[in-house]
Amino acid sequence: MAAAAEEALTSAGALGGLVQDYVVGQQDGPAAEVAADVKSGRYTVLQVVEALGSCLENPEPRTRGRGIQLLSQVLLQCHPLLLEKEVVHLTLFYENQLKDHHLVIPSVLQGLRALSMCDVLPPGLAVSVLKAIFQEVHVQSLTQMDRHTVYSIITNFMRTREEELKGLGADFTFGFIQVMDGEKDPRNLLVAFRIVYDLISKDYSLGPFVEELFEVTSCYFPVDFTPPPNDPHGIQREDLILSLRAVLASTPRFAEFLLPLLIEKVDSEMLSAKLDSLQTLNACCAVYGQKELKDFLPSLWASIRREVFQTSSERVEAEGLAALHSLSACLSRSVLEADAEDLLDSFLGSILEDCRHHLCEPDMKLVWPSAKLLQAAAGASARACDRITSTVIPLLLEQFNRHGQSSQRRTILEMLLGFLKLQQKWGNEDKDEIPLSGFKAPICSLVSLALTDPSTQLQLVGIRALTVLGAQPGLLSTEDLELAADHLYRLSFLKEDSQSCSLAAMEASGTLATLYPTVFISHLVPRLAAELRTGDTELASGEGPSYQARRLRCLQALAAVSTHPSIVRETLPVLLQHLRRVHRGNNADSIEVIAVCRSLHLVAGQCQQEPESCWYFHQTAIPCLLGLAVQASMPEKGLPNLGKLLLEEEVLAAMVSVISTASTHLSPELAARSVALIVPLFLDGDVSLLSENSFPSKFLPFQNSSSEQKRLVALLMAFVCSLPRNVEIPRLDRLMQELLTLSCHHDGLFSCTAAAKCFAGLLNKHPAGQQLDEFLQKAMEKVEAGLNPGPYRTQAFTLLLWVTKALVLRYHPLSSCLTERLMGLLSDTELGPAAADGFSLLMADCPDVLHRAGHAEIRIMFRQRFFTDSMPALVQGFHAAHQNVKPNYLKGLSHVLNSLPKSVLLPELPTLLSLLLEALSCTDSVVQLSTLSCLQPLLLDAPQVMSLHIDTLITKFLNLSCSPSMAVRIAALQCIYALTRLPTPVLLPYKMQVIRALAKPLDDKKRLVRREAVTARGAWFLLGSPGS
Repeated sequence: MAAAAEEALTSAGALGGLVQDYVVGQQDGPAAEVAADVKSGRYTVLQVVEALGSCLENPEPRTRGRGIQLLSQVLLQCHPLLLEKEVVHLTLFYENQLKDHHLVIPSVLQGLRALSMCDVLPPGLAVSVLKAIFQEVHVQSLTQMDRHTVYSIITNFMRTREEELKGLGADFTFGFIQVMDGEKDPRNLLVAFRIVYDLISKDYSLGPFVEELFEVTSCYFPVDFTPPPNDPHGIQREDLILSLRAVLASTPRFAEFLLPLLIEKVDSEMLSAKLDSLQTLNACCAVYGQKELKDFLPSLWASIRREVFQTSSERVEAEGLAALHSLSACLSRSVLEADAEDLLDSFLGSILEDCRHHLCEPDMKLVWPSAKLLQAAAGASARACDRITSTVIPLLLEQFNRHGQSSQRRTILEMLLGFLKLQQKWGNEDKDEIPLSGFKAPICSLVSLALTDPSTQLQLVGIRALTVLGAQPGLLSTEDLELAADHLYRLSFLKEDSQSCSLAAMEASGTLATLYPTVFISHLVPRLAAELRTGDTELASGEGPSYQARRLRCLQALAAVSTHPSIVRETLPVLLQHLRRVHRGNNADSIEVIAVCRSLHLVAGQCQQEPESCWYFHQTAIPCLLGLAVQASMPEKGLPNLGKLLLEEEVLAAMVSVISTASTHLSPELAARSVALIVPLFLDGDVSLLSENSFPSKFLPFQNSSSEQKRLVALLMAFVCSLPRNVEIPRLDRLMQELLTLSCHHDGLFSCTAAAKCFAGLLNKHPAGQQLDEFLQKAMEKVEAGLNPGPYRTQAFTLLLWVTKALVLRYHPLSSCLTERLMGLLSDTELGPAAADGFSLLMADCPDVLHRAGHAEIRIMFRQRFFTDSMPALVQGFHAAHQNVKPNYLKGLSHVLNSLPKSVLLPELPTLLSLLLEALSCTDSVVQLSTLSCLQPLLLDAPQVMSLHIDTLITKFLNLSCSPSMAVRIAALQCIYALTRLPTPVLLPYKMQVIRALAKPLDDKKRLVRREAVTARGAWFLLGSPGS
């Protein structure tokens, strides 16, 4: 017992010492110690109060305040430990202290904030605390932090004691109005606006204080706040605007006070006030009804009309139109009483009355603003759309016929198109008849006139109008659609200078063909097919493009119209038959073959969304393409040289894209069926898959066959590397061995590269395990053997590069070893430049293999990881390398850095900048261009670091502005312009030097270079001038 008593006395003495240090010694540290001891159970809150006894009763207010401050600090950290009885006594104590000296109040408020967070606070105390604050504390005379404490107490109680506070009725609202009245600090205003929003949205009683609550918040509208520089709180003007807008637009009860204020601000001269007011009106319309808007509609319409007619700001015009749309939508939503006035009808009547005469003016000055206003109102609802279009469309039809100039007709048709789109938007909603059916004949006649007009611009609008009309269900008859198909066919073959119109016609054909496949199958596809079959002697008239250009347009049109599965079954055979004719013909060239492949690629892409259509394309097109390619690779005497077109690199690349796109979306079951036929074709020469399978010799590309056959491995790559990962490749071991052998032991670089890419693509998708390790081991043996001096070093390097990429993409552990091997080749005099360019390939996305669309395994942020793993070795290798191979390291470094996001690059900039600057001195234009592209964004995002090297940067940029390469000159001038974003005092000593040096690029023979020089020189001229 004696020992326990002695320990208690010692403990009490220690606590008393801490209290004295805090209160008398003015030390802040003891507060944290006391709080920690209370949390650990060494002291209780009661013991802390007892230890503070003399301090709390001290006649000196500063001492009392210091004592209460210590208690409040302890409560803020230990309030979850308090018992209900303790909370009651502490709350009553703190309430009583609110009557104390003003120096004590801040500490008391901190204690009350701690108590407001207690879960065990008994009912009734929250109301008691708030009443005491409202009665005893003049909040706006406190400091910002203390006012924030009061708002926090109110927020805490509103969150946890909502029903109790609602029991106060309107007194709570009035008390808060007194607290908030006069608040100026943006940090506090954000909290205060949130409290007001909660008062309204949670149905607290506002009583007779609606206007007072509106006044105490609306006095900040519109928000005029500019955050100070380097503001640690990060509060932006937009935060205050949105928070205040949420309050003002939260209840219809503010309408009678808010709407006159908004009208006043819209009519003011301040751009920001106009924008804020129109945006707030837009928000209000979501909660207002007819009753709130009724008395203010004429004034609101007058203000919006003036802003759209007379504004010099596109933003104000856009917000005005949005507000008008919201007003119309609000009036459309309101339920009408039997004897009530239809405000929507009268409102739209006012808009029509003020705008319709502008549509008829001969000079057409206000025609577009009027059309925009009408369309904004009409777009709000089906009823508004009908009301306005029924008046405006006949008017526009009349005006179109009255004006004869193409430019005027185009304007009128564009306006009509806007209203047609609105009718399309609202469709057949609650309507018994088809929209626009009453205007169908004159509108179709008008569109037909536009499509036959010589003006390309009018034709383009006509095509868009035709597309919109066709999208209206049931509007156009079969005869109308056939006439539309005739127009689109004719427009697809316009002269070369009307190419935009031809492309638009093809796009429209695709859109309408989706909706009306039968019409286009019967009326357009046969004509396009006949056009392709037309002989060379039947040339188009002299007015049209050349015959070959006409055939190319025809191929484009066939692809564009293939947007429906039933149409694909008609167009695909036509395209393939044409490819066969070209393959056997005597007058074709690679341009036409590539054009057919591009059309097939487009069709394949459009088939991807329909599994059935995708499989039809695959099983029809792939055997045909492979058959023609195999036939072209055969040593057949009778085959003309043009038959070898299919073996050219550009043609094979086009065929690769077709096969790849046709294979990526196959289901695993169908892909397995297909791969079981295509792999044996390449391994064993099994031609049963091919439609034309009678060949003069065997097709064995991996055996001792001709180099022509080996080139077709690219087509195998396109297929097997595009399949889903879960499709099993038959006889994979042998296939990988054959690809490996071909990639390193053949003189044809195209075939070797195709084999290496195919090997890498399969390697990337292969699951981890023993078989993958065996493939990698064999590959590395081939690479190491091939890199030894001999005839196949380039082929071995190519294999190393693609295998490295395959492993880097999937984060394979061996990727770091292969990357080191690749970096070792940078110092090789023969392969060094190619190894440097290889870093670009490692970082870039490939179009034909190892890409996401082809289901390759690509881990996120692989570039950042590669940079982190390889950069130290690259930098170290550069410093250790011989002078004549250092450019290789700089080139590789530049390629890696150029592919990285700025967020990754900026932290490493101080380390790498010296190397980048040295790269600018490299004579290789690729290195220069890559480095300049890397440096330009850094000048904007890291001005402090770049400023340290300003002398070197300016010298090197000016030297490169006279480079033999136009691309380098342009990039250097763009960097010189970007330099002006650095701190002005750093740049001023160099101003005249740069201006004089930029005189030479102003005389450059290339217009693009001169344009960049003008921009850069102008920026340097203005450097340091007022307002720059």
